[in-house]
Amino acid sequence: MTLLYLVAGEASGDVLGGRLMAALRARRPDLAFAGIGGSRMAEQGLVSLFPMEELSLMGLAEVLPRLRGLARRLAEAEADVLARRPAALVTIDAPSFTLRLAARVRPKGVRVIHYVAPQVWAWRQGRVRRIARRIDRLLALLPFEPPFFEAAGIPTSFVGHPVLESGADRGNAARFRTTHGIAPETRLLAVMPGSRGGELARHLPVFARAAALLRDRLGTLALAVPTLPRLAEAVRAAPWPVAPIVTADETGKHDAWAAAAAALAKSGTTSLELAVAGVPQVVAYRVNPITAAIVRRLVTVPHASLVNLLAGEEVVPERLQEQCTPERLAAALLPLLTATDAAAAQRAAFVRVLGQLRPPGGLAPSEAAAEAVLAELAAVQR
Repeated sequence: MTLLYLVAGEASGDVLGGRLMAALRARRPDLAFAGIGGSRMAEQGLVSLFPMEELSLMGLAEVLPRLRGLARRLAEAEADVLARRPAALVTIDAPSFTLRLAARVRPKGVRVIHYVAPQVWAWRQGRVRRIARRIDRLLALLPFEPPFFEAAGIPTSFVGHPVLESGADRGNAARFRTTHGIAPETRLLAVMPGSRGGELARHLPVFARAAALLRDRLGTLALAVPTLPRLAEAVRAAPWPVAPIVTADETGKHDAWAAAAAALAKSGTTSLELAVAGVPQVVAYRVNPITAAIVRRLVTVPHASLVNLLAGEEVVPERLQEQCTPERLAAALLPLLTATDAAAAQRAAFVRVLGQLRPPGGLAPSEAAAEAVLAELAAVQR
């Protein structure tokens, strides 16, 4: 039996890992899996070495207090990989942990496939040389990434973006409005403040105040806040102008998006999910001031939103750091809630952007990723 060792470090990577495992098993029932993951990978039979949530950190200020614990978990993962001697280690996103693990085990004969290209093309491009020493194959989600990484000597496969498999376009607006008693004429704003504790602390007060300003301007406004079950209580406790509809499952989230006139979302993959759902949006983000000061000196791309990067222009308004204020957010959202032309322009751009994210050959992204992993294994075994 062939063993693959998979490591995810956060919820989005866990989703990718679960889909990848299912696609791999469909092609190779003899494969066995070990590693680190969350509930979605557990559904595919993975017994995690330790709770994946311990790795879900972001930003210098957030990581520093946990360095000792992360170092211990890194050593545990290294020892487990070397003891099991898998056919390959598949690291999934979370580069601050996964690529450190790769750097430890690859020199000892473990083949490494990294899924989700680190965004070094956006900042600190010199890091690509270090990545080249740590991995054997890169699975890229964005069409412009392979040329960048291959120029640095990293074999790279474009496998398409998993947002296309998210189901975000299959929500039921009528079901959501009926279930929650929202009148047809009431505008619904979907709010996505983030899934990390630090993101909630920084975004919830600002997003809630922006919603209050919009409610004052519009007269009525309904709010839907899709989140994770463990965060639902914190979301409800924010100072919202009206009690939000808090959903904690995929169906509820997608139904909320289908019913929403517009969305306010933290920067990240959520922006692409909303594009799949066809929801006009404003993207916002705040980080610790120390992290922001460092990032600003290093960023080389003109936009934070992937929608805007792929479009080559600011299709989606971005309100980051000092611009992420209730007043600026409300001003950017108001046209999306009241002017059909502004919303239609975003939706037309979404179609163009999403067309760039499909993998070749008519495969789903998880299937294309599985094919790339199996091709790498076959190349090693020849």
